[in-house]
Amino acid sequence: MKSNAISPGSWSTASFGGSPDTSPVELSSLGDHLGLCKNPRGHLFALRCAAETLRGFMLARLVTTSVVIVLLIGLATMVV
Repeated sequence: MKSNAISPGSWSTASFGGSPDTSPVELSSLGDHLGLCKNPRGHLFALRCAAETLRGFMLARLVTTSVVIVLLIGLATMVV
């Protein structure tokens, strides 16, 4: 049995000769959907977003971050 890969309720990006802008009904539906998707996000989601942001910051500055970490470790060993 062959299954259909495209669901019949999928979004279409074609305007078919009509206005390519989004309609108020579509914007309202999208707003409702985003509101529903936002609810399950909790503290762990915020923590994960912060961790991903920090990781991206550190990866973009890998050498500088490594030098700062080594200096902090060296300073901590000198103080103790």
